[in-house]
Amino acid sequence: MPCSSLAEKKPANTLAARLARLGLRTDADYVLHLPLRYEDETRITTIRDARPGIAAQFEVEVIDSEIAYRPRRQLLARVSDASGTLILRFLNFYPSQQKTLQAGARLRIFGELHEGHLGPEIIHPRFHVVGANEPLPERLTPVYPTTAGLGQATLRRLIERALQRADLADTLPPALRKRLQLPEFAAAIQRLHTPPPEMAQAVLESRDHPAWRRVQFDELLAQQLSLRRAYTARRARGAPPLVATARLTAALLTALPFRLTAAQERAWREIAADLGQPHPMQRLLQGDVGSGKTVVAALAMLHAVEAGYQAALMAPTEILAEQHYRKLATWLEPLGLEVAWLTGSLKKREKEAVIARVGAGETPIVIGTHALIEDKVEFARLGLAIVDEQHRFGVRQRLALKEKGLFAHQLAMSATPIPRTLAMSYYADLDVSVLDELPPGRTPVTTKLVAEARRDQVVARVHEACRGGRQAYWVCPLIEENEVSAEANASAANVKRSGRSQNAVLQLKTAEETFARLSTELPDLNIGLVHGRLKTADKAAVMSAFVANEIQLLVATTVIEVGVDVPNASLMVIEHAERFGLAQLHQLRGRVGRGTDASACILLYAKPLGELARARLKVIFETSDGFAIAREDLRLRGPGEFIGARQSGLPLLRYADLEDAALVEQARAVAEDMLRDAPDRAAAHLQRWLGGREELLKA
Repeated sequence: MPCSSLAEKKPANTLAARLARLGLRTDADYVLHLPLRYEDETRITTIRDARPGIAAQFEVEVIDSEIAYRPRRQLLARVSDASGTLILRFLNFYPSQQKTLQAGARLRIFGELHEGHLGPEIIHPRFHVVGANEPLPERLTPVYPTTAGLGQATLRRLIERALQRADLADTLPPALRKRLQLPEFAAAIQRLHTPPPEMAQAVLESRDHPAWRRVQFDELLAQQLSLRRAYTARRARGAPPLVATARLTAALLTALPFRLTAAQERAWREIAADLGQPHPMQRLLQGDVGSGKTVVAALAMLHAVEAGYQAALMAPTEILAEQHYRKLATWLEPLGLEVAWLTGSLKKREKEAVIARVGAGETPIVIGTHALIEDKVEFARLGLAIVDEQHRFGVRQRLALKEKGLFAHQLAMSATPIPRTLAMSYYADLDVSVLDELPPGRTPVTTKLVAEARRDQVVARVHEACRGGRQAYWVCPLIEENEVSAEANASAANVKRSGRSQNAVLQLKTAEETFARLSTELPDLNIGLVHGRLKTADKAAVMSAFVANEIQLLVATTVIEVGVDVPNASLMVIEHAERFGLAQLHQLRGRVGRGTDASACILLYAKPLGELARARLKVIFETSDGFAIAREDLRLRGPGEFIGARQSGLPLLRYADLEDAALVEQARAVAEDMLRDAPDRAAAHLQRWLGGREELLKA
């Protein structure tokens, strides 16, 4: 191994590195690293009075100890008090532990008692030697979140020291704290780290105690202060107001074969008003699958072009980006506008030509993937940056497109509706437009749950639909690594060594096998296969053939989750639906029902179903309301997974509960007041909770 690799790995084992993994750097970090639970070491329980499965502390004397081999090497110690005896069992142990557990040693042990083969026993108890009349602790013992190699004793010692050094001054004005009926910060923190024994553990651990309430409020307040401050700072920046003539937007609205819905009209008015302001627009356009976000984006792009600027739209996948390109080119090129297509898979000469025209300002509208944010791509006058499925991009990627223009206006789009409490807490720095109605003519999709045992009936249903002139999708799942054959594992291992995604290969293998099987079962149908690893030209050829109804059944991975619009496709089968998330299932279902014919989505599942999978399938079966599905998705997955926190860069809430809408509202109102009336207190509050990490929030 090269020396550099050894040098890089060494710091990872230091105490500082372990603490850094927990985000512990400053005294404030330690103060806010709160216990997961508490253990009661303030009293002694006799062996006779102990209840199985309940952690307790005992004071005992060692009778004898031995290393046994039944069936594996382990250390057994027999101990007793005046009421009885029990066994201490150590499956992993050190010589020093064996030396300590000598006959006659007096110990205090803590653990859960269970009934074992040799009678009552505790596996891996915590213990220490005690002297005569050693006093008991006066407070409950906190148990903190930790990481490998970092013990509770070390954490407790570091946190105790930080509590003595840290500034625990209250950041809330006294009158406000009194009105909200919240305890002082210092008292709340001390109570949570070192609770007295008379405080019921159940109350503390239920997060319903006033001390927890104070911490939850402060955490939400820090989030709101940061987001509102970012919002205010953006509005204070200069940006070119995009003053439009409405000539092109009027021409598009006249040419479209449909009228805008009331929701689209409202969203477009909000966006147009923002674009005319002398500060950068930062708006999120959210709407359910099929609600018509693309036409609103088209109007925004035309507005920018009318004002003499360029507009760019970035999508996370080539399929979605190409779908946008085809649709926008169809709408906008008849108006005399050139629409460029820029993706990493273009041939070098083609790519260079597009980049040159964009840089010279000859191309007003550009659609593409991550290729848009490459260093060599320069815009002559970018005025509007649109990011579709914004949660799929990292925060730096989203900013990179926006920064291609001097304070360009930005519109983010998402087909995953955001529940209200989430919008209030994680998106408080954005203006939000909502498309809450579907265009007329969209057919509701019937959802059916079918067990894997009835797969033959599903294949027959697909055959019938395709022979009747309709088209269908068959979506394949990701197969977990431990479920594939040895051959597939070996293949995946080779791929992993080459740096490619193992999961993608396993999903591809499933799709190829399903394609082969269906081709055998349905020889009279033209069946296509599309997945993320196809060359762009091959992928485009398959999709074009499907759009033209030359392919009746399309076998696909989740690359078709967004951006595929084939009105003649009226049936979708999602194989192993229990493996998919709610948002994915809803997005996939949205690929059908885009025409006037009755459409269906068949969720093919395998038994037995886990509790979470059962809950997801129940939700998707019972409702097609994207907002209701999003609320359930948030409840089932939690905010971190829902918003893609790693991608977004947003700091997660550790203690507050997003379902507590009243507390979120309270924190939001207080943030506005503090920024206006007590900016010094607001700054101190942010320093305590976020330190220097405010840059994680969207800029």
